[in-house]
Amino acid sequence: MKFQIPRDVILKSLQQLSGVVERRQTLPVLGNILVKANDNEITLAATDLEVELIVNLSCVVDETGEVTIPARKWLDICKNLPEDATISFVSSGDKITLQAGRSRFTLSTLPATEFPLIEEISAQTTYEISQSVLKDIFDATHFSMAQQDVRYYLNGLMMEVSSNLLRSVATDGHRLAMKDINTEIQVNEEKRQVIVPRKGIQELMRLLSESDDNVLVTVGSSHIRLNINDMVFTSKLIDGRFPDYERVMPEGGNNIISAEKDPLRQTLIRVAILSNEKYRGIRMILGKDKLQVMAHNPEQEEAEDEITVNYKGDEFEIGFNANYLLDAVNAVKSDQVQVVLSDSNSSCVIKAADDDSSRYVVMPMRL
Repeated sequence: MKFQIPRDVILKSLQQLSGVVERRQTLPVLGNILVKANDNEITLAATDLEVELIVNLSCVVDETGEVTIPARKWLDICKNLPEDATISFVSSGDKITLQAGRSRFTLSTLPATEFPLIEEISAQTTYEISQSVLKDIFDATHFSMAQQDVRYYLNGLMMEVSSNLLRSVATDGHRLAMKDINTEIQVNEEKRQVIVPRKGIQELMRLLSESDDNVLVTVGSSHIRLNINDMVFTSKLIDGRFPDYERVMPEGGNNIISAEKDPLRQTLIRVAILSNEKYRGIRMILGKDKLQVMAHNPEQEEAEDEITVNYKGDEFEIGFNANYLLDAVNAVKSDQVQVVLSDSNSSCVIKAADDDSSRYVVMPMRL
C-alpha cells in the first residue's frame, strides 16, 4: 500500500476518529485505525464495537491495499508535523513508514482482516434532516442522560420520529429534558422510538456542525447509521423500553415564575457555592414578585440571595438540586425563562417564556 496526503486533511479526520477508538480495548486491533487505499481515495475506520466511524478522503494512491495503524501514535505524529507538510505512506509486511520532508516514522501494524466492521444494517426507517437541527436537539437534551445507571435504558438518549415531528428525550430518573422539532419527515408507522447510547450521542455532537447540509438517518433493528458528508457514523441501539415520559410531564401548574435568564442563572450559581457538595440542594422561597434562594452545608455555612421576578402565585418554599436547575436554565434559548410549579411536593417545568418546544422537568428535593 502506498499513498500521499496533505497533513491538514488527514489530521482533521484522525481527530474525528480518535474519539471512537477505545482507550482500554480488549482487542489490540481496536486501538488501531483501519486504512483501505483504493483508486484516488482512502477509507479510514475506527470502532469500539459499540460505535463506528468511517471517513472517505481523496488523495494520490500509488498502490492499493489495506492495513490497520495505531491510532494514538499516528495522531500524535501528524499533530507535530509542519502544517504545510505532505505525508507519504508506504506499508511493507507488518510495518508502515510515514515520511514528511526529513521526518520519518516506522510503525507496527496489524492485519486488516482482524478489524471488526459493523455489517450492513437492514433499514426499517429512513429520513433526512439538516445537521444544525440534529445538533440542536442533542444540545437541548443530552445533559439529562443517566451515567452508568443500572436501568441501562436511561444511559442514552431516546429519539422518537413520527410524521412531521422529531423528538429527543433524556432522563436520569431525577430530571427530564425534551425537545421537539417540526420537520417534513414522513414515516410509515405512527411513531418509532430508538435509544442511542451515551457514547454515540457524545460522538455525534462532536461530528455534527451548524451547517444546513442534510444528514441521511437510517434506523435498523439494532443500529442507527448517519451519513454526514464524507463520514458514515454507526451506533448500536440500547435494547430496552424507554419510560413513558409523557406520564411524568406535569400538567397544569398555576404558580408561574417569569424571570430574566441571566440574573436567575447568576443567582443560582452564587448560592450553590455553599450548598452541600454531595446533594447540591438549594431552597427556593416564592413570594409576590420575588424569589429567595438559600443554601447551607454541613460546615454550617449559609448563602442567601434574592431576585425580582414576575410572580403572582401562592407563597411557598421548595427544594431542588442546583445543578439540575442550572442545566435546564442554561439550555433555554430565550432571555426570558418560565418556571411552572404546582406545589412544594411536585416537579417543576422550566421552559422559554415564548416557546414550548423545549421543556425541562426537575423533581423537588427534601431539605
